[in-house]
Amino acid sequence: MPSQQQKNPASAFISPSPPSNAGSLASLPEFSKNIADYRLEPTPIGYGSSAVVYKAFYAPTMKDVAIKVIELDMFERGQIEELRREIQTMSLSKHANLLPVFTSFVAGERLYIVTPYLSPGSVLDILKFTHPSGFEETVIATIMKQALQGIEYLHRSGLIHRDIKAGNLLVDDDGNVQLADFGVSSSLTDNGDRRAMRKTFVGTPCWMAPVMEQSGYDFKADIWSFGITCIELATGQAPYAKYPPIKVLMLTLQSAPPTLDLSATKNRYTRLFKDLVDQCLIRDPAKRPTAEKLLQHAFFKSARKAQYLREKVLVGLPPIERRQQARSGSPYWHFIVAISL
Repeated sequence: MPSQQQKNPASAFISPSPPSNAGSLASLPEFSKNIADYRLEPTPIGYGSSAVVYKAFYAPTMKDVAIKVIELDMFERGQIEELRREIQTMSLSKHANLLPVFTSFVAGERLYIVTPYLSPGSVLDILKFTHPSGFEETVIATIMKQALQGIEYLHRSGLIHRDIKAGNLLVDDDGNVQLADFGVSSSLTDNGDRRAMRKTFVGTPCWMAPVMEQSGYDFKADIWSFGITCIELATGQAPYAKYPPIKVLMLTLQSAPPTLDLSATKNRYTRLFKDLVDQCLIRDPAKRPTAEKLLQHAFFKSARKAQYLREKVLVGLPPIERRQQARSGSPYWHFIVAISL
């Protein structure tokens, strides 16, 4: 309702249109900003620290979409800018490995972000359902090469994601991997300086890079999280996953960097894979490779085309909403923390 939107600080949200040179994104039809045109299913297909994702039926085209619902009363006025940044970043994404936004709008006290519906769900969902002890190496290489291509595009555009993890890697029916959830992404070029260092540390504890108070962080924080995600896909969980967030932060700061223990995994992995992980998890960010450099690592020679994931992992996989309905107990939540210095 217009009156509600005018009173809400989120009324500043302007649904972005794809740029004219955005390739396939530019040809997307315009989506309605009327919540009545969307029929949300009752069971969520995804969770976050401040949002819930639903599958929805979009009546005008009679197709399924995904809708991220954010309760705006959970945010201070200043935090609304971070939400606007997410929408802007995702809407301007012109890369096959970044999840696009169809439209966004405010209704009442909620922000709705409409994106493609991807039936397989996230890599984390697939991992937990099909390979809880870890994927085989070729599957990991195929997934992570696509993810790294999306990260490299972000970095080349002056952006860091700040929350790289399996739960933020989505997979479509054809095996294409798309990096999602830019809710904590941040531009390093707001002041025109690509070398700038951020001083607000945001992310999910198990995947966060160790940073010292005065050092801040840059693009290399995503490289650390990428390495942790590799371990997650090989073992079924991130290092320190069994500990509470504060202890995880302390262990990350005080302990030696995690590594891939080749003798302790169910699957057999190569030393090339371990070397990739170890390069990502060098404590000194200046010594970690860039995303561009990492793409040249010999490990990725074993990566296959997207079709490999469809044939090897996705065949027979129930859609995400059925897996969520069948899941017993409480949903798992990966909380995001923010520490400002």
